Amino acid sequence: MAEKQRIVSSSHLVSDRAAELSELEFALILSGNAFNRWVVRCMRAAGMPDLSILDILVLHNVNSREREKSLSEVCFVLNVEDSHLVNYALKKLRKQGLVDGIKRGKEVHYATSKEGRELCQRYREVREACLIETFERLGVNRDEVGDVAKTLRAISGVYDQASRAASAM
Repeated sequence: MAEKQRIVSSSHLVSDRAAELSELEFALILSGNAFNRWVVRCMRAAGMPDLSILDILVLHNVNSREREKSLSEVCFVLNVEDSHLVNYALKKLRKQGLVDGIKRGKEVHYATSKEGRELCQRYREVREACLIETFERLGVNRDEVGDVAKTLRAISGVYDQASRAASAM
């Protein structure tokens, strides 16, 4: 019987113990890059061409649920270890008038400005027109998408645990 051809980015990492993992990692690379490109282009179409992927994710997180968030809360939700990167994004968003910072004790809490909320709404409109409508036309099963999301969140936990183990080596 012929060996199954694997679609991987790095054949030297394929393990007999978990060849599927190499396929998953390549799919994550492709999906991650496609998602990042989509988010940046969606924001560009919404009228803000100069934001990076992290800037955009931070903006949406700060806007979420219409409540103030601290730097540590944003880092936690986005699973970003390097708070300096998120802090830089917040400074950039403040400079562009999309986010306001409010000092509460020793910590700054962030909320979207009126302009930031309006930009997030325009982003949503572009997302609805370009992404959601495509999913609907393709007949993508929403329950299956939800199942994939649950699986990816579980897998991210496995990778986080593995990264901690690697740090201890």
